[in-house]
Amino acid sequence: MQSPRAVVDSVEQHPGLPSGPEERFAGYGVMGVPFSSGHILALRHFPASSVGPGYSSVWIRDPAGIWTMHSTTDPGFSCPRYFGSALGAVSTGGISIRWRDGYSFTVEVGEGVDLSWDLTLAATPVTRLLSAVSGAVPDRLWRSRTFLRAMGAVAGPVLGAGHIGLTGRVPNGQSFGARPRRMWIVRESTAHLLGRSLGQAAALPVQDRLGDFWIPQRGIFMIGSSVFQPGG
Repeated sequence: MQSPRAVVDSVEQHPGLPSGPEERFAGYGVMGVPFSSGHILALRHFPASSVGPGYSSVWIRDPAGIWTMHSTTDPGFSCPRYFGSALGAVSTGGISIRWRDGYSFTVEVGEGVDLSWDLTLAATPVTRLLSAVSGAVPDRLWRSRTFLRAMGAVAGPVLGAGHIGLTGRVPNGQSFGARPRRMWIVRESTAHLLGRSLGQAAALPVQDRLGDFWIPQRGIFMIGSSVFQPGG
């Protein structure tokens, strides 16, 4: 099985933006890693977008439940386009994603954020099975909300990640559909924000969400695409 870095390198060259009338994004991301400090970190990297330039975005939730999003392009063309009404702040600036080997990488955000985040990924029998199933799903099923709800209902418990929502509405009112094609778990993760450690990766007492997008209770790295249908 290819390493995550090998698949990411292929995605960077050929993102495979899905067809359709929706607003579409293709790439990879860390759906969310909760920490013992009460923080959550998440990453999106979309080299292809139907609404603007490709971009990276880092999401940070503090222990009080306040979310901020930091993106490499204007908020109107990145994640705040869909989640902005639920955020405490947004910013635009540089984000570095540096792979150390086939399974480990570091994310850094400067521009006053001062975040350094290390992650190590791993394949498990469950992620291999889900990746094989997802890779064989025809496009028509990815467009079915019934299928996406069923897949999320199965994936959450078998991954030990709590509830996973692959379809629903985001805080700004648009409906969304997530189409994961390959996945790995985050085996290890450490982070420092403003010079302070966020502690160990650990499930939160209460699982958080942004609209119908639930933040998994353990780190999951996914490669695939997302679509958003404008409208409240």
